[in-house]
Amino acid sequence: MAVSRFAGFWCLAAAGLLLAGGCTSTPDFTPKPKGYNRIDLPTHSYQQLAPGHPYTFEYSRAAKILRDSSYLAKPHWINVYYPQLKANVQLTYADVRADRQGFNRLLEDARKLTGKHEIKASAIDERVLQMPGGLRATVFELQGEVPSQFQFYTTDSTRHFLRGALYFRTATANDSLAPVIEYVKQDMVHLLNTLRFK
Repeated sequence: MAVSRFAGFWCLAAAGLLLAGGCTSTPDFTPKPKGYNRIDLPTHSYQQLAPGHPYTFEYSRAAKILRDSSYLAKPHWINVYYPQLKANVQLTYADVRADRQGFNRLLEDARKLTGKHEIKASAIDERVLQMPGGLRATVFELQGEVPSQFQFYTTDSTRHFLRGALYFRTATANDSLAPVIEYVKQDMVHLLNTLRFK
């Protein structure tokens, strides 16, 4: 009986050592690289804006044109909305023929609206884009965790003023949205390059 107790003790001790040894061994751990969700972007393809506005341009077939329904909205304010990407390009328009002081206010407001993002922006790059139709657009590219990553305004200086701003209806961080931001920015530049005032 003493022998069987002694053998049982050694069996338990050996099992405990094996179990403890398995728990204390150094794991073979390799950190995984930072990853992002895969985003399938549609092929760039464009269509003409329907008549009825004092401007026309080509916009993505992946987008829908929606009337701006905010309480501040004026005639010809529209949204180029990408349902699949949850992206929205807000376009605001003003006829400036009758109000030259209003024209100057629009220029100031466009800069102020971009400037409001300075708190969160790590950089704001401003450049002038010469468009094929002879117009120029002032384009702002914003870096960092800002709500609007790309904005522009353009005018013929006598009658028309158009401003655009890109927004996303999602809380996803901008570094994760980088491919989508670049995709929509390319569409916005195409919009500007095909823009014609009537």
